[in-house]
Amino acid sequence: MMTINNENRLKFAFLFPGQGSQSVGMMQDLASLNVVRATFAEASAVLNQDLWKLVADGPAEHLNLTSNTQPLMLTAGIATYRAWLAQGGCPPDAMAGHSLGEYTALVAAGAIDFADALPLVRLRAEAMQTAVAEGAGAMAAILGLDDDSVCAACAEAAQHEVLSAVNFNAPGQVVIAGHKAAVERGMLAAKERGAKRTLLLPVSVPSHCALMRPAAIHLSAALAAIEIRKPVVPVLHNADVQMHYDPERIRDVLVRQLYSPVRWVETIAVMANSGLSLAAECGPGKVLAGLGKRMDVRVATAALVNLAAMEEFKFSIEREPICLNKE
Repeated sequence: MMTINNENRLKFAFLFPGQGSQSVGMMQDLASLNVVRATFAEASAVLNQDLWKLVADGPAEHLNLTSNTQPLMLTAGIATYRAWLAQGGCPPDAMAGHSLGEYTALVAAGAIDFADALPLVRLRAEAMQTAVAEGAGAMAAILGLDDDSVCAACAEAAQHEVLSAVNFNAPGQVVIAGHKAAVERGMLAAKERGAKRTLLLPVSVPSHCALMRPAAIHLSAALAAIEIRKPVVPVLHNADVQMHYDPERIRDVLVRQLYSPVRWVETIAVMANSGLSLAAECGPGKVLAGLGKRMDVRVATAALVNLAAMEEFKFSIEREPICLNKE
């Protein structure tokens, strides 16, 4: 397995959540911070839409529209990261983001300007939505089955349609995606192989499977039109679990991410093998922190959902003996 090429061991990482972590009122615990409201105001001006009102008041059906959710989650993640820095937190030694969260990580790492990323992720969302006719695609969670058995179930159930494992979220928790009928067959095939539970997910876009290749064409054109710089903090990417510093390589891996699996278990393992012992979910919700508790026991994962959580994580960093990034 690849390890991070660092002279020193990793100390701590930030993990940015993707679509699915959103909820009405999700930023209320940080609403008193000027930097949070300023970040939402900045994003609202770029998109000509009142994002804070949407987050604070909903309605949920508007918040959950893919074209709204993706820029909202990006904004919430960057607002949380800026709040962390404003509270005296130090930058992490590495970053990663789950699906859409990879864009948040790249903005936080200085590779993409926030103002460029906002319309980019909205375009990404719209391209994903239009790539597959409504009702034609689906996603399902397969619980309690090993990765190889899930992949075998997909191969059996595809029957000349698209069906693949797309999110390796935690041991025994894999998401499959593709044509709706194929996904339903895959759920049955997984059950026959011993899955404890299968759950059709309430999403309209079959993310990270081959059905997203048309969307990738539109995304590639949009990525070519924006500036991408070398990240100042290394970012582990979903599609290949590698760190890239060349802008063209970053563009390429973001395009491939649309139709490639999110290799989250491997991402955390690479960090752990490089000496990481602490990680924090930087954004609304506790989805990634919850996954972390089911993965590598070497990595303790927190969620920076409020000021108290930030202070507690700062204390964890300061008392961690391998944390050397404070003067």
